[in-house]
Amino acid sequence: MNDFDLPETRYALSGDVNIAYQVMGAGPVDLIMVPGFVSHVEFTHELPGYTAFLRRLSTFARVVTFDKRGQGLSDRISGAPSLEQRMDDVRAVMDDIGSARAVVMGFSEGSAMSALFAATYPERVMQLILFGGFALAPASRPDELEKRIAGIVKSWGSGEVGKTVIPSQVANGNAVAQFAKLERLSASPGAVRALMFLNAQIDVRPILSAIRVPTLVLHRLLDVRVPIEAGRDLASRIPDAKFIEYPERDHAFWAGDTEALLGDIEEFVTGHREGSSAHQERVLATVLFTDIVDSTRSAAAMGDQAWRRSLDSHDQLAKQMIEKHRGILVKSTGDGILATFDGPGRAVRCALALGTAASQIGLPLRAGLHTGEIEIRGRDIGGIAVHAAARVMAQSQPREVLVSRVVTDLVAGAGLKFSERGSHELKGLPGRWDLFAASA
Repeated sequence: MNDFDLPETRYALSGDVNIAYQVMGAGPVDLIMVPGFVSHVEFTHELPGYTAFLRRLSTFARVVTFDKRGQGLSDRISGAPSLEQRMDDVRAVMDDIGSARAVVMGFSEGSAMSALFAATYPERVMQLILFGGFALAPASRPDELEKRIAGIVKSWGSGEVGKTVIPSQVANGNAVAQFAKLERLSASPGAVRALMFLNAQIDVRPILSAIRVPTLVLHRLLDVRVPIEAGRDLASRIPDAKFIEYPERDHAFWAGDTEALLGDIEEFVTGHREGSSAHQERVLATVLFTDIVDSTRSAAAMGDQAWRRSLDSHDQLAKQMIEKHRGILVKSTGDGILATFDGPGRAVRCALALGTAASQIGLPLRAGLHTGEIEIRGRDIGGIAVHAAARVMAQSQPREVLVSRVVTDLVAGAGLKFSERGSHELKGLPGRWDLFAASA
């Protein structure tokens, strides 16, 4: 977000309701993103990974996001909108941008409406992509449903829903706090209650066999909000649908490991993927992740303005330290950074120096490093080494720089000291990993 202007919010009139939407990119294909029951076209750009995900899509498509009626920046309404009204909103947005035909991508409960839209208006849909979706809402007895929805409504705005939508980011307290704010901005508790009762009645199974457009169904194996069985069932009911599952647990498409997901979407839409092009570069690098300890608590104690000033100071420190140690600042993660180095010794020294400097301004850090092959994708990076560094950081204690054994082996004789921190299983990575705490 530092290097690019965010898209402008516009409005399309659907009947007498104004629908807020944004457009990113100018690719030859229109990609309409149909949200789940939590959305806000502007604030979602504050969520870690969201904007980067859309920017990647915008390299091959004109990406359109919108808030459904009654949510986010769209007009508020009484009650909950029907699937038919939601389809009208998609058509209104497409008409407003002059899109005769588009790829429609539905997320979570937006998948059901997207499927219905594709079956009803095949002349407007080029391809259909469904992520984390379902055809039939999970069955519950009326009393169980009432109790479940009452619990969600009571905790609405606290980030509890976010913990099951972005579980890979739960350790990042700031990410949960941001999702809590998204909940509050998306809809009021009363509106959420009405939406959830409506969503509980969703059953588009009878119309799925009528879908005649190419369809890609994507689902994460450990998704706790919408179980993998729902995705498999959805795909099985759509003629010739392609189904791909991923080993992660995040329900949000922008969270967790997104590289394979983005590649599969690009290949489905364009016939090729960036990963198979000559533009992709693989290099050996040492990857550094840092995270501010107890960032949510600090933000609450300091207040928004003071916290923002502290984050600005942190970001400036990080930039200076990384440049001093000849590294590359890949991106800020909200309350931490991702950087790469061509030398592991410089990477460790940078992490130690940054930790000391940040502590002096009252922002204790934890850091994780791993050396391995990374994929350079424009301004971003991917690959197992990136995930490994993130998992190593997750094991780090406050004011600790934790590294993998690969790093210690490569810096032998560099004058750095390491203390054993045991053997660990790192989520999503094979085997056990020996970790070490670094000191100068």
